[in-house]
Amino acid sequence: MTSPTFAELDALPTEVLRERAFALARERHDVKFYWSVLRHLPDADEAASLDGALNSIGPTVDEAVALWREFEGRDLGEAEPLLRAAFIDYLSK
Repeated sequence: MTSPTFAELDALPTEVLRERAFALARERHDVKFYWSVLRHLPDADEAASLDGALNSIGPTVDEAVALWREFEGRDLGEAEPLLRAAFIDYLSK
């Protein structure tokens, strides 16, 4: 199976790229990819504040879930170009 070209991927809507990248990440069990996507969301700074203390895990998970819901709402704002690039890069590998 050949990988799609950059031009083919770039011609797709962001939502299609997201769906394909997520499907591939699920197939690969690639949690790192999901976390990298979450870090690019507009409110990701708050969720990235895990300091290693056990009591900080709960709020961080809650913040990550909130970010995920924001992402699922499709309001990517200024982060969309960066996320598109991340999806295209992931699908190209």
